[in-house]
Amino acid sequence: MQKITVKAGSDIALIKYWGKKDKILRLPANGSISMILDSLFSTTTVEFSLSLSADEVLIAGEVEEGESSRVVKHLDRIRSLAKSNGLIDKDIFAKVVSENNFPKSTGLSSSSSGFAALTIAASKAIGLNLSEKELSILARQGSGSACRCVCGGFVEWLDGETSSESYAQSFAGPNDFLIRDLVTIVSEDKKNLSSTQGHDLAETSPFFAARQQKISAKLDAVKKAIFSNDFITLGELVEAEALEFHSILLTSSPTILLFYPGTIEVMQLVRSLRSSGVPVYFTINTGFNVHVLTLPEYEDQVLMALKKLPSVQKIIASSVGLKPQYLEQHLF
Repeated sequence: MQKITVKAGSDIALIKYWGKKDKILRLPANGSISMILDSLFSTTTVEFSLSLSADEVLIAGEVEEGESSRVVKHLDRIRSLAKSNGLIDKDIFAKVVSENNFPKSTGLSSSSSGFAALTIAASKAIGLNLSEKELSILARQGSGSACRCVCGGFVEWLDGETSSESYAQSFAGPNDFLIRDLVTIVSEDKKNLSSTQGHDLAETSPFFAARQQKISAKLDAVKKAIFSNDFITLGELVEAEALEFHSILLTSSPTILLFYPGTIEVMQLVRSLRSSGVPVYFTINTGFNVHVLTLPEYEDQVLMALKKLPSVQKIIASSVGLKPQYLEQHLF
């Protein structure tokens, strides 16, 4: 057994997944595409020890019962896999310390990067030698979109019909298309609804079925735009997708309304900049903070405009990120 630390980037979904075919296995209702971010990340250290009588979990310096129980459940999956591979013959507990360099529970995919880092670190620490595909399948069971964050660059999550068919894989590298994401934080409040709760309401929207019919074509169109470095087409697709996605939330029963006044303010600014000739687009996950996408040569101009908005608290400028990395420096 060894102490392992992993740093995994968060991501922004360009085509979102919403709804589940299987809640237990976290099989998504549809495939998705995301971009890994290099400036938003989770760092997690895991060590299994015979001296522990229970798992110890510390996230962002706190012990939170809800999050800790999800981590312990995921450690149980990893222990079960280690037993089936003959690596351990009885339960051995772990100490887990995890930190994010960005606000968690605000719609910025902290659980995605967190569970990706946990999956890789804990698997390695217990002696498992898993492929990226196997890690993706395992991470998905802890937090659906975590399966994407075990990869790097531009990533597609295949929905699949079984657990072994539902995993993520990179289809373009960080340097294949140079995009900037200005992550614009208008609030660090915690969301009033978890993504898990939201997924359960997806099919109550009268627009859900219509969305599903178009997803496959949208996935193909986004990949084509990325392969051809067509930022305008990509931006139009991604912004329209974000608005369509939130229309599903707004028409669910009960209604899910996540936008803050600052969210709308940023969206309006993006459209104003675009009308003046700046190639810039927005997308939003299940939250109120906004991802503002642009090209490197326009980054400073867009950044300056965003900083002038009274509702903007912080901006984290990010490029396309690499796959998770092992670190020599541990958190404990």
